Amino acid sequence: MRSVSVVIPCYRYGHYLEQAVASVLDAQPGVDVRVLIIDDASPDGSDEVALDLAARDPRIEAVVHPTNHGHIATYNEGLLGWADSTYTVLMSADDLLTPGALGRAVDLLEAHPNVGFAYGYAVRFRDDEPLPPVRTQARGWSVWQGSDWLERRFRLARSGISSPEVVVRTEVQRRAGGYDAKLPHLADTQMWMRLASLADVGYVRGVDQAWYRQHTSNMSLSFDEVAELRQAREVFDSILTHLGGDVDARRLARLVRHKLAWEALFVATRAHDDGRASDAQLDALVEFALECWPQARRMPIHHALRLRRALGPRVMSALAPVVPPARGVRFLAESRDRYDSPWEVAEALVRPGRQSVRFA
Repeated sequence: MRSVSVVIPCYRYGHYLEQAVASVLDAQPGVDVRVLIIDDASPDGSDEVALDLAARDPRIEAVVHPTNHGHIATYNEGLLGWADSTYTVLMSADDLLTPGALGRAVDLLEAHPNVGFAYGYAVRFRDDEPLPPVRTQARGWSVWQGSDWLERRFRLARSGISSPEVVVRTEVQRRAGGYDAKLPHLADTQMWMRLASLADVGYVRGVDQAWYRQHTSNMSLSFDEVAELRQAREVFDSILTHLGGDVDARRLARLVRHKLAWEALFVATRAHDDGRASDAQLDALVEFALECWPQARRMPIHHALRLRRALGPRVMSALAPVVPPARGVRFLAESRDRYDSPWEVAEALVRPGRQSVRFA
């Protein structure tokens, strides 16, 4: 039987735990699954939920920290100190796997021993909404050389992967080591790229592999945008250092610095369109863009931002029906790197809640 170790760190998410664990154990045929719940000293009784689940099912183990270790240390404890199956999944206690997700990913990994991890679509949903319907019939696989997949990440300046949809070959995870505590908000982005530097990457096409919950407690929604962009730059710089002489580091550095500058200007333009940023916040984003790419003032998106700010919110509101929104501009600008075919572009337009092959 193919075996998967699933590590579920938990901090104050005990009310989600039973649903998360059920998604791992009750609808994953064809794989032998073990689960480790690590409660990181939650103050809300999550530890009791974890221990109760472990007492009811021998496939579940629970560890309760007496003091808080932080999420990175908790990840590494489970991945490097406990996981011993052929494959490993790291999943937050507030996310869920879709039915059959593990079997679909393991099928790909078994067929391609050179692939270090496999992933797929992650359907995002709001905390106050029911689970959206998902697709469970795969249309096939895509397999990329790790170096090709890495270059796409540098072109996009992000991984686009949420995390619960990823199944990692445990041997490759051990070679990569643990998550980097110096990158608390983007350690996962760095990890996917570190894994891709060691092995090829696989993608399960045409299905939804996980549900990713969005709510006000998500760290990604409480993190300062400029600080996140700076950490993204640090992540990509660290990968270039890690890769050493195996790649054209200068070319990749130019790709990601140019994209990060564009991304900062895009974030500023979107925030201006939404009316949720002060002049000081917009100025900070422009300053970051110029740090990354001194020629950023020549970018069309910089001219668009300057025009928006000059006209002011009242005029821009009146022009809204004829001015392309920032999100639309991003879609067009990134479509070459985000999608493999015109079919995927069409799917992204009609099903915008799902991540794309190239974006993810």
